[in-house]
Amino acid sequence: MTDLAGLNILVTRPDGQAQGLMDKLAALGAKPLHFAALEIVEPRDIAALKAVVMDLAAFHWAIFISPNAVTRAFNLMQGWGLGWPPTLRMAAIGRGSARELHRLGITDILVPEGRFDSESLLLMNPLQDVQGKAIVIFRGEGGRELLGDTLTARGARVQYAECYRRAPPQADVSGLLRAWARHGVDAVIVTSVEGLHHLYDALGQVGRQWLTKTPLVVVGTRQRDACLALGLQGSLIVAPGANDEALIAALLAWRAGQNPL
Repeated sequence: MTDLAGLNILVTRPDGQAQGLMDKLAALGAKPLHFAALEIVEPRDIAALKAVVMDLAAFHWAIFISPNAVTRAFNLMQGWGLGWPPTLRMAAIGRGSARELHRLGITDILVPEGRFDSESLLLMNPLQDVQGKAIVIFRGEGGRELLGDTLTARGARVQYAECYRRAPPQADVSGLLRAWARHGVDAVIVTSVEGLHHLYDALGQVGRQWLTKTPLVVVGTRQRDACLALGLQGSLIVAPGANDEALIAALLAWRAGQNPL
């Protein structure tokens, strides 16, 4: 298939998380580039995180906000010699997180269908009646509060387990700027608000001018609004989720609109 033939598409996922998407893009004829717009690093307060996971048997639900939350939590648990309580129910906001849980041997997972966000997870029946339930939310530092606040309002006891943080990229941006100068970037995929801000900062004044003129694939209305707040008012392609399939579907729909039959 060559539905994206000839397009130079910049993928901004962190190192170690971009190759699968890039392979799929290449299979559709695109020429993917990679620049990690953020780095995933250890949380600042490991002691607070360990205190939460040492008490996991007291929780009824564990909710994972992202694939990073899954892999970081499982790696830390393994490193500390801890196991997951058999009575602990698992939930994930998106397909990527659910896929990571499956890979690690968890099969009974509550995950939304269609839209993959906190709002969709909160609409699911098992999370409607949580009065008196203890819920731990595995996430990065500084995540959204909507999920925890809503569950608390429903009577749950919510605890956050912040198992990673997002840091600005340390990579040299000069190669990316040279590619842009040669008209080598036709679209950019950004999958987090933090990544968008880090990319914007890293590009500098000249790079931002190119970014403004380049179509951006973003996830949901939060990222769309973040683009608008930065003055990125060019072509915004809004994908319903951050998984590979949703991002590619959004790109294909945009390309079809460019080249109608």
